[in-house]
Amino acid sequence: MEARLNLLANPLTGKLVKHLVAANKVVSDAGIPLATQELVRIRASQINGCGACLDMHTKDAAHAGETPTRLHLIACWREAKVFTEAERAALELTEQGTRIADAAGGVPDAVWENAAKHYDEDQLIALVALIALINTFNRLNVMVQQPAGDYQVGMFG
Repeated sequence: MEARLNLLANPLTGKLVKHLVAANKVVSDAGIPLATQELVRIRASQINGCGACLDMHTKDAAHAGETPTRLHLIACWREAKVFTEAERAALELTEQGTRIADAAGGVPDAVWENAAKHYDEDQLIALVALIALINTFNRLNVMVQQPAGDYQVGMFG
């Protein structure tokens, strides 16, 4: 499979991604555990069908020490016993934020209130931004049909 556009070779993409990565750095420094950040990225990427992001973030998560069991159970996190209550709240917020167009009222209050039990204001802002950022990367990759499978941990920075 070939991508419709070569995002990695395009100078405009380089400028765009530089700013998205800078925003992601702010999010990463907000005190949300790295494992939770990767769970959020993986779950949104599963929903959006973004193979390139799934390739990257499952490999990055495994490299950071995430267990195969937890990685395999992200798609069915509601039935899995391996996630903390805080992680479950982040995953629910991720699903609702990623599927925002499917819900006339956006993210339900109960979902937000549950996340607010586990994360302070800065962390909630960071979670919202993280969900928005991974959805942006998902959409870029899905629209250009970016192939998956070649990612090597650390290859982008």
